[in-house]
Amino acid sequence: MATKKHTTRVTILNEEYALRTDTSPEHARDVAQYLDQAIRRVMSSGAVVESNRAVVLAALQITAELFDARTALDATNDSIQTLSDYVRPLLPPAKRNAASR
Repeated sequence: MATKKHTTRVTILNEEYALRTDTSPEHARDVAQYLDQAIRRVMSSGAVVESNRAVVLAALQITAELFDARTALDATNDSIQTLSDYVRPLLPPAKRNAASR
């Protein structure tokens, strides 16, 4: 069964866009607002005047945030796995197999 597409109107840098997405309209608006704010932060820094350059720099900043979040998630997963490996032998034998599922 295909996921239902939603069409949501959003505004980024005073330009309106119609987005067709699988996510909720609220999520699409939140994402667009995040991007709009990121672009405006770049533009308000005074280092960039052209909006197309601000968009690229904002995209780079957001991509860096994504990479940092992925790194943090990987570290968290590694910590959980290490903790699980430590705790598993302490469990009663009947629970050890259930814990590894």
